[in-house]
Amino acid sequence: MGELSRQIIEVVARAASEQGGVISGDNPTKYSPSNPIRLWIIQVIIIIAFTQILSLGLSRIRQPRVIAEVIGGIILGPTVMGRIPGFKQTIFPDESMPLLVITSNVGLILFLFIVGLEIDTRVLKRNILVSANVSLAGLIVPLGLGAALGVGVYREYIGDTVNYGHFLLFTAVAISITAFPVLCRIITELKLLETDVGLVTLAAGICDDVVGWILLALTVALVNASNSLTALYVLLATVGYTIFLLFPCRWGYRWLARRTGSLEKGTPSTFMMTLTLFVALASAFFTDIIGVHAIFGGFLAGLIIPHDNGYAVAIVEKIEDLVVILFIPIFFTLSGLRTNLGLLNTGKDWGYIIVICLIAFTSKFCACGAAAYFRGFKWREAAAIGSLMSCKGLVELIVLNIGLQAGILEPRTFSMFVVHALVLTFMTTPLVLFFYPPKYRVSHKEKPVGDEATISPARPAFDDGIKTKFTLLLDRMESLSAAMTLSQLLYAPAIDTSDVASLDEKKAAHFEASEGKAAISIDALRLMELTNRTSAVIKSHESESLLHNDPLISSYQTFGYLNDLQVSTHLSVISQEGFSDAVATHVSNTSSQMVMIPWARGTTTTLDEDHNGIVTRARNPFDAVFQKTTSEDQTTSFVYSEFIRRVFAQSPVDVALFVDRGSRSPALRAPKQHFFLPFFGGPDDRLALSFLVQICENPKVSATVVRFVKAAESAAGAAPGSGTAENPTAFQQTMAAADTIYGQHTTQTRLASDTADNILWAKFANARDPSPALSRISFRLTSSPTTLKDAISQAKIEASQTSLSLYSSKTLIVLLGRSRRMAADNLESQLKEVVGVGGSMSSAVPKTLGDVGAAFVAAGVNASLLVFQAAHSNNN
Repeated sequence: MGELSRQIIEVVARAASEQGGVISGDNPTKYSPSNPIRLWIIQVIIIIAFTQILSLGLSRIRQPRVIAEVIGGIILGPTVMGRIPGFKQTIFPDESMPLLVITSNVGLILFLFIVGLEIDTRVLKRNILVSANVSLAGLIVPLGLGAALGVGVYREYIGDTVNYGHFLLFTAVAISITAFPVLCRIITELKLLETDVGLVTLAAGICDDVVGWILLALTVALVNASNSLTALYVLLATVGYTIFLLFPCRWGYRWLARRTGSLEKGTPSTFMMTLTLFVALASAFFTDIIGVHAIFGGFLAGLIIPHDNGYAVAIVEKIEDLVVILFIPIFFTLSGLRTNLGLLNTGKDWGYIIVICLIAFTSKFCACGAAAYFRGFKWREAAAIGSLMSCKGLVELIVLNIGLQAGILEPRTFSMFVVHALVLTFMTTPLVLFFYPPKYRVSHKEKPVGDEATISPARPAFDDGIKTKFTLLLDRMESLSAAMTLSQLLYAPAIDTSDVASLDEKKAAHFEASEGKAAISIDALRLMELTNRTSAVIKSHESESLLHNDPLISSYQTFGYLNDLQVSTHLSVISQEGFSDAVATHVSNTSSQMVMIPWARGTTTTLDEDHNGIVTRARNPFDAVFQKTTSEDQTTSFVYSEFIRRVFAQSPVDVALFVDRGSRSPALRAPKQHFFLPFFGGPDDRLALSFLVQICENPKVSATVVRFVKAAESAAGAAPGSGTAENPTAFQQTMAAADTIYGQHTTQTRLASDTADNILWAKFANARDPSPALSRISFRLTSSPTTLKDAISQAKIEASQTSLSLYSSKTLIVLLGRSRRMAADNLESQLKEVVGVGGSMSSAVPKTLGDVGAAFVAAGVNASLLVFQAAHSNNN
């Protein structure tokens, strides 16, 4: 009984220890075949952390994510971390490798599926002859030089265990291949998609990528085959399966996608998503059992996915994050664990690395660059094409790992080729920027969609500052209602068309003789953020088709059609940091007269105490800045306000920012909309006043304009400001965010601005024979030592009157100048008083809206804001 009792106690103690885990003293880093998930999670967390940290740093110097993943793998391998005693045995023991290998292989299959899906054969149709020449040159020369390089490497490093011909073929493929996924990202990030350089390189990259995979599949088949006849059978089976997949299977898949409605919606149903994953895995299984690597099956499966209506984008969006964030870093870590730079410890080793880099780069650069040059490209463009085609990246690492697994490479030569892949990938972006900087780029002529064919691109030189051509920014669905409201504010005054023939050609193009008024045209610029995701890259390639199917664009186009607005549309997929640059470039290319930015953050439901009911109104984008609640998003306003400040700083034309607080669109059949303009002086306020007069041509619009001057100043105009030097406008990136810094002006420039204020005020307020627009505006002048507080009080009165039955339930719209330069009065001290002694306000608010706008928001004025900034060239 004693022995039995002892055994029972041991069993119970062991079970308790297993159930208790670390509480019972269990070591989670110790690999257990029965419970491997613990160590696997530790490994994955370390891998992801290394990759993300390195990616954040390298992205600052515009390097693709693959560089961070490869370097992270090398650091975790025997080159760096592996030299720490016990690190590999504890974190990456040999017995835990099979689970990581399986995980990485699954991820690799799905990644190659995404790579195949990313290839759009429609790109080949553009510049097909030039692309074919570049691709052919980029294959023949590198294949030949790569084979010649293989002769030397084989004699120095490879033994007789590897077939000589197989090694030469593999080396030729490794030198000639172009990493298409990384190439796509570099072209997109450098904004080359709309240039001939980008299109030709993409098409040539597709050809090189496909041919490279075919040659690699042939190499693997030859290595795995026991004899030449078996290799022939493997090759024939691969060709037959490829034909079967690309034609019958592709047609069947498209038919099912159309039958289930997924293709029409642009989103795969659960059934189609299940079928897609089944096809990818089954294809990988088949290519693996016939003697070709499983990743080829995943790549071929991606080629059958249709790209109509953004269907391919939707497929990628559902799987890419798991693949890119989790699976692919595991694959690179395994590559790093196989890479030991410590083996490269002789001058001969590094001499061969330099030779490999030189041959790999010059063979691609010279061949592709020369082919492009002789096809009519300038030398800078040809050099950029050659630099891009020499990119290696992820695909090269996959090729090298296949070679290592197949026994073609040994650890030393594997490490040498890994270094060459890193060097060439790192060089690509700097070389392209060096040879082909933005100032030398020539973009395709923009192809807007809509009624733009009837709109003249030249800016009309109308008198009195009448504006007829606008660029409207659309980047989120929440701003659509604000965009519609802002668009319907636009109005062009009627003109005398009795003598239209006397008008010059540019003006005549902007007149509608049938209605007797200038035609308003709106160019809607849809901005989409370009991220590291493959789906974003595909979107940038398919922007033309997305433009027709984007719900935001479609909704706004319908709105424009119903309201007789000439609407043209453009779509730009770029990084968040490049939004403002894209806006400035687009405005210059389209000759717009004003940039309009709608800003709204959805709706909020509140209790209306006066009417004892529930009302819903739009939230102010700055509400979160003043109301520090845990339920509000505290970051969106700051991020978006920085983008707005960048547009203010970089726009070459006038800018109007509409901060929507729940106003309704003032359609011609709707009740009146009322406006209020506090006029303090300066170019921004003058722009606001001129625009208000244009808006009031609409008979359903009325307005109140009050000019505020200091009590000690005369009503004729504000006293000139002081200053001893004139500094030009400068754009500065501060620690907080982008801002525009304006230099101090001289007494002469102040007087000129004050004179312009007085002339414009007299023209509108004291007109002897007021036009219908001026008759709808009430002009007043008030003198006070606290002009800003008086403006707020007047705005609250106007807001309360607007809410009466005369104006239905409309919200007052306040027009004001941003007045961050040439303002007649410094209102900063009054703004601090409005905020309150014990209050606080983020500097983002006055930097974005100006002091007047910030004061209106801080005071809680129930009004939407329309903030104007005049073009920087207008300094007076």
